[in-house]
Amino acid sequence: MHPQSQMDDRLPSRPAGALILGGAHGTLALARSFGAQKVPVWLVSNDTPLPSFSRYAQRTMTWPGPDDGGAVAFLLDLAKVHGLGGFLLIAGGDPEVRFVSQSIDQLSAAFDVALPPWQQLKWVCEKPLLYRRAGEMGLAVPLTYEISSLDQAEAAELRFPVILKPNMGGRSRFARAKAVLANDKAAFLTAYIWAADEIGSENVVIQEMIPGGGEGQFSYAALWNEGAPVAEFTARRTRQYPVDFGYTSTFVEVVDEPQLIDAARRLLGSIAHHGLVEVEFKRDARDGSMKVLDVNPRPWTWFGLGAAAGVDLGAMLWAIKSGQTVRTASARPATSWMYLVRDIVAAGKLISSGRLAKRAYFSSFTEVRAWATFQENDPMPGLIDVPLTGWRVLTRRILSAILTGKCLGRRRDGVSSTAAETDRRDR
Repeated sequence: MHPQSQMDDRLPSRPAGALILGGAHGTLALARSFGAQKVPVWLVSNDTPLPSFSRYAQRTMTWPGPDDGGAVAFLLDLAKVHGLGGFLLIAGGDPEVRFVSQSIDQLSAAFDVALPPWQQLKWVCEKPLLYRRAGEMGLAVPLTYEISSLDQAEAAELRFPVILKPNMGGRSRFARAKAVLANDKAAFLTAYIWAADEIGSENVVIQEMIPGGGEGQFSYAALWNEGAPVAEFTARRTRQYPVDFGYTSTFVEVVDEPQLIDAARRLLGSIAHHGLVEVEFKRDARDGSMKVLDVNPRPWTWFGLGAAAGVDLGAMLWAIKSGQTVRTASARPATSWMYLVRDIVAAGKLISSGRLAKRAYFSSFTEVRAWATFQENDPMPGLIDVPLTGWRVLTRRILSAILTGKCLGRRRDGVSSTAAETDRRDR
């Protein structure tokens, strides 16, 4: 599938274990999926420590990170010293996805890489390219403004509210914030100056705010192998935090949305995708269209829902790599996943605003078959996540204060900030 070096001839035909780079809740769920198959799991991260507390993490270590110039050498040396040759290599976060995909020729000398090369993958990872590709295929996308400088930002005629996003996830404070909402021109310019200072003006994406909350958020989740889907299902990200444009999902349920499968197959087929993937959509109540928002070729926050619904994408990925036959599976309806700590907050806001009935909220617990961190036979991550979440909420409030001018000294050529760093998360 990928160009290979001479070193490949000495690698085993089947992986002896899995090495996951970075990530948080999705990485934790994938490690548990592999662990249930008795697969040795190694975690390497400069990100959140949450997955390392799992009993299924056989070995964890830190490294300089995917943006370090010695990242490839670090992993190749790790494989050589610890006998990890042929291990399945999976990127758990957005920076790791870019790094692994761009370095695939070198890394394939020691690992079985579950991603396509960057010249293919960039068309769904970088939002401007994603929207161009989707539009060319006749898929609906949000209205996106072509703005790449402060002068253009000041002159632009925008239809508010608008959302500012990074072109791809990363470790900057703006990237970790996922999206910033601006309701008027002044707020937009403040956010734009800050975002451009963080990641460069050419990497800031400005698009319309599609009305509606989590009830209009949908996803296609799948495992692809060499350009074709192996297993797939659709879900609704019914509740999210914040409630109007989600930084993270808090309550996700299996639903049947065939149109998403068709759209995602066309999009992913155009790049001959390989590996795990989630494609995010939002239903625009103004015209009923399902608009493509984002593509995550890595384990996502609610990855654990698949196994609970009978479509264990992690186990299927391992089966394929081990030369086993994968049986067709359909996701069980009325199966849900919950991120309890954040869902309590999200539900509270929805109930107080009259958008969610208390009875409906408590009834939703009856369908929960998977939790973001808690698992009876692997309890430690669930205990650790509570203080970690408290810290994330605190740092995000500091970031919010910055963007509203409480801690931000605004100037034309950039912004000064004393904010604590926001948390590192996957969606």
